[in-house]
Amino acid sequence: MEEFALDQLVGIGLYTPAEAARLAAVPAAKISRWLTGHTMKGRFYEPLWRSQIDLKDGKVYLGFRDLMEVRVADALMNVGVSAIRVRAAIEMAREVYGLDHPLSTESFRHNGRDIFMKVIERDANGAEREDLLNTFRRQYEFTAVVEPSLKHIEFDHAGTPRLWWPRGKGTRIVVDPARSFGQPIDTSSSVPTSILAAAGEHQGVELAAKAYDVTVAAIRRSMKFEAENKARLAA
Repeated sequence: MEEFALDQLVGIGLYTPAEAARLAAVPAAKISRWLTGHTMKGRFYEPLWRSQIDLKDGKVYLGFRDLMEVRVADALMNVGVSAIRVRAAIEMAREVYGLDHPLSTESFRHNGRDIFMKVIERDANGAEREDLLNTFRRQYEFTAVVEPSLKHIEFDHAGTPRLWWPRGKGTRIVVDPARSFGQPIDTSSSVPTSILAAAGEHQGVELAAKAYDVTVAAIRRSMKFEAENKARLAA
């Protein structure tokens, strides 16, 4: 975890757990536990990984890479992989790839099944172990779990996430850590969708478009995007 001044966050992104929850459709409390650890029945469970960001104010923040990791970790846990196994897989993948946030890389997408097989085979918990072995035995089964969480991500030459189009490029809404601290923006204007959506709700679509010098379509798609995020998180 690194300490940052705000002017050093360009290209890294900055999200509270609530903001990350809105984008990833994962509860904020769960995200916070994953990044800070938690105590259960007198036992402390270590964080799944360390956040990219520490502003030294006692609060939890995520960077863009953390946000991408959250999506993959959630996909794995949704098919029954325990947090302990996810942490073990992250640690092993970190050693193999030499990266602090390995789950959201192209290398993990292509080779992560082998890492999970090794993690699962280390465990001796009977039926659970067998169920997970069945889940990850074939490459396409592993891909079916991980691939949706890496959909619409653009990777750089090193295979690490660079941009994320949450609903695909056709929506013209992108999450770019180099712009607006990683908040979703309308690509035609670079204005955050949360601002355009709020303006559309309070001023009406036509007036909001004039106020921000954007198209009516930009206001409408921003309003739709923000409404869908709220609905997904509430579901």
